[in-house]
Amino acid sequence: MRGNFFIKIFIGFWLVTLAVLGSWMLASDYFDSRLPPPQADQRPLGPPHRIILRTIYNLQNAEAEHLAAEVRQLEEREGFRIFLVDGQGEEVLNKPLTRVVSEAAASLQEGRRRTSVNGPRGRVIVHSMYRHDTGPLKAVMVLPGRQPVLLELLGGSPALRISLAVLVSGLICFGLSRLLTTRLKELRAASRKLAQGELDTRISVRERGGDETDELARDFNSMAQQLQDRMQAQRRLLGDVSHELRSPLARLRIALALAQESGGADARYLARIEQETERLEDLIAQLLDSQASALELDAHIDLVPLLEELCDDANFEGQESHRRVEFNSETEQAVVETAGDLLHKAFDNLIRNALLHTPDASSVSVELRRERDEFVICVTDRGPGVPEAELGKIFDAFYRVDTSRQRESGGYGLGLSITRRAIERHSGSLVARNVNPGLSVTVRLPVPSDSLQ
Repeated sequence: MRGNFFIKIFIGFWLVTLAVLGSWMLASDYFDSRLPPPQADQRPLGPPHRIILRTIYNLQNAEAEHLAAEVRQLEEREGFRIFLVDGQGEEVLNKPLTRVVSEAAASLQEGRRRTSVNGPRGRVIVHSMYRHDTGPLKAVMVLPGRQPVLLELLGGSPALRISLAVLVSGLICFGLSRLLTTRLKELRAASRKLAQGELDTRISVRERGGDETDELARDFNSMAQQLQDRMQAQRRLLGDVSHELRSPLARLRIALALAQESGGADARYLARIEQETERLEDLIAQLLDSQASALELDAHIDLVPLLEELCDDANFEGQESHRRVEFNSETEQAVVETAGDLLHKAFDNLIRNALLHTPDASSVSVELRRERDEFVICVTDRGPGVPEAELGKIFDAFYRVDTSRQRESGGYGLGLSITRRAIERHSGSLVARNVNPGLSVTVRLPVPSDSLQ
């Protein structure tokens, strides 16, 4: 029950229904089993109470030799006095009759089964009965004095008992409503704060377990955290883009100013302007690639020849520093769905990044294998690795572990971001981990459904 909000609602309203029915039944049973309240007049109101009917039944069916004992037991149990008066006004058990009892017995007119009068010490009820050994009798029951006012009111008013049941159910429903809506109120207040820009708003909730409201609160906290991270990443992206664009633009202005001062079309300045323009175009192209939206995968490519080609190109570039890339494939063919040259750019960035950070005269390992319904590609260098706290950030745009590197040696910090977006657009995953020494990046790509066995 603790872990299911639906069951809480179901059990709650079921308990409310049972409480209403139970309180009504218990109240009816309680007041029917008690002595009737005294009346202002002598007319009995409504049918006889259950206690009166039960008493008459016991008196009528008791054996003659046990009648006196039965009367004593009834008087002790029910708390009122009982007299059995015959047609001549005599008490059949030879109990002394008071004036009130005699007058009450005489007030029961012929043809009527019961009546009641108010005596000086309480109400007196007279009921006609018949025994096979004595014939017609009048059972006179002298009830005790007045009951508490509330009990008298409840006992004599069904409407008041209904009102009490409604009040009890209302209190229970109020408690259940407060219990079930407290977390929803917290969620509403937190969502309003989040909408007002307070991105650090969180709901206090246990880490695991609970019912659907706890799960909803945890989902809200997760959403708020992701929203805060996205907003911070967006602000950081805008700042990084501004910083990256400012440097080539500044050099462009300087080159233009120098060209204007020279009074002619100096080839050096024109070459510099062309170089900075190409850098701007390259940066803008990488930005577009890193932020591109999802697209339809409408082609197929074999990863084995693709990775072989990229490794050969990387080996050619690494000859001067004696760096090499070793490719090993456990499968002869690894066909995946793709679009354009996305995977070519993704793995090219990944392998070039590993080649850049591996020491001179060392190697980069590229391995390809199949695990059930996935192709797994591992690219491992022999470099210094990445601090553990920053492993999840290396695929963010403009992120560089060595922030002091020059753009010429370290790039713009977009290569791995482009790689991650490309892999994700192929429904794959990308994970980096330190292997001491070096950094290993594992890519997982799904095997096309038509290739699964």
